[in-house]
Amino acid sequence: MADLSPLRRRMIEDMTVRNLSPATQRSYISAVSKFSRYFGRSPDRLELEDVRAFQVHLVSTGISWPALNQIVCALVFLRRHARRGAHPGAHSLCARTAQAAGRSQRRRSGSVPRGVSSLKSRAALTTAYAAGLRASEVAGLRIEDIDSARGVIQVRHGKGAKDRNVMLSPQLLGILRTYWRLARPRLYLFPGRDEDHPIDQTVLHAACRSAVKAAGLTKRVTLHTLRHSFATHLLENGTDIRIIQVLLGHNNLSSTARYTQVATHTIRATQSPLDRLSLEVTPPG
Repeated sequence: MADLSPLRRRMIEDMTVRNLSPATQRSYISAVSKFSRYFGRSPDRLELEDVRAFQVHLVSTGISWPALNQIVCALVFLRRHARRGAHPGAHSLCARTAQAAGRSQRRRSGSVPRGVSSLKSRAALTTAYAAGLRASEVAGLRIEDIDSARGVIQVRHGKGAKDRNVMLSPQLLGILRTYWRLARPRLYLFPGRDEDHPIDQTVLHAACRSAVKAAGLTKRVTLHTLRHSFATHLLENGTDIRIIQVLLGHNNLSSTARYTQVATHTIRATQSPLDRLSLEVTPPG
């Protein structure tokens, strides 16, 4: 190891201490070398934005998602362990890490779980929860349906062949922008193997099952659970049930009303109109 640079030596030592396999170590060293050659300078001088730019370059070459993940995780390892002064947000670049819902929703067992291995699946499952969409509606989303100017997502041909608008979460918009920069879908937001066709719904259901398993959840969680959680959490936060009805695309309020049975603490916390009146009760007699 006498001819190794200090950075590479430190990286090898750290990988050895963390018991990474020889094959993984070779893969990580190769990834860092490619990264350095692409920019023409030492990886010790490269910044977080350089990692992002390299990701975009790799995606443009048609690299597979597993190969992309391995390279990105190698760079994350370099920044987190081997390189001094690592960026605290570097670990978020690894596509194998799924931060799907907001901090408060992640505390709920019904929210989007972690562990989604595919960046596309992660973005799709996040969209399902953030907008309360059905699996068919997520699969059918096109690029132009994401209206960032108006802050809405247009859902075309929902149940009953009806179009509707749902909210576009600023957090979701950020996730989708990152996904788009890396994946560059042309027509459908979440394309299948053929770019001209949407992702198959069975792939979304399988991704959800994988995420649940990776998160170690024992409760049964499906794509419909995410939609159910969307409605329940809105109701618990005080959103009018008629607004939730529109967001879900329900024709009848009775279809939406079933979510009220799981939000009894909201009902209990609601003030009665009687409490707003100043009444003086005169005792008899």
